[in-house]
Amino acid sequence: MPTYAAADGVLLHYDLLGSGTSGGCPIVVLAGGAARHPGYLGDLAGLTFAHRLVMPHLRGVGRSPAPTLADKGSFWRQAADLESLRNHLGVERIVVVGHSAGTRLAIAYAVQYPQHVAGLLLITPPATYLVDEPSDVDALLDARRGEPEFDAALVALSAGPAGTDDDSLNTWQQLVAPAGYATWSAVERAHAQVGRWDRAAAEAFFSVDPPRDLADRIGSVTAPVLVLAGAADCFTGVAPVLALADLFPNGDAVVLDRCGHYPWVEQPAAFRSAADRFLDPFD
Repeated sequence: MPTYAAADGVLLHYDLLGSGTSGGCPIVVLAGGAARHPGYLGDLAGLTFAHRLVMPHLRGVGRSPAPTLADKGSFWRQAADLESLRNHLGVERIVVVGHSAGTRLAIAYAVQYPQHVAGLLLITPPATYLVDEPSDVDALLDARRGEPEFDAALVALSAGPAGTDDDSLNTWQQLVAPAGYATWSAVERAHAQVGRWDRAAAEAFFSVDPPRDLADRIGSVTAPVLVLAGAADCFTGVAPVLALADLFPNGDAVVLDRCGHYPWVEQPAAFRSAADRFLDPFD
């Protein structure tokens, strides 16, 4: 597995996936969780057949060591790690793809290093920390109530993990998993089993608050941005996600029907169509 040296000298790992070339702009894919092993991303509905993807193991996740100081594992400060990765790859600009919590890091990198961002693809991003748009999550939850497994997931979500160790966190994630998908078929059940969370890394991820003017600084990101929302995403809602796209000077948004938090799993054809249209020009 390839590695690169971060600014503090720590060797961090990344995966290289796919047969595409992605031209002079490598596509760097950031997993969410927070602090979930990137294995749950799979091949992103076959995206690796068309594009070469670089998937970092964030600090404390997978084969990358945990930070000695928690703040170095925060999404705001891990932007410096992405900059080290860009330098390691020997390119002037990168395309950054983020899913869920990974979009926090993608945005943090984009506002700190806008000159090195060729494009941003933000998949089901949390957005209420950046926009004032009222959340429509409650309405989406109400539309699903009455489904036994969904209702049980909401109870677990409200209760939180039973303990403070990794096993407790991962057990809880399995209990709440049905709330993350628009349907809970065999495909979704299998996907929910992939990719383990690391509790310490998740806590470190949120250990540093971003600047208060972060939403305003998004205006400095002039690269093209595509935001993908799931029409039935009970984790992020839809309205705040669409409002996030409007913060970017060149932002656009696509809403995928019958889709929750994992578009490449739930609506692979629609996901690929939108992702390929955005990514193909960078090849």
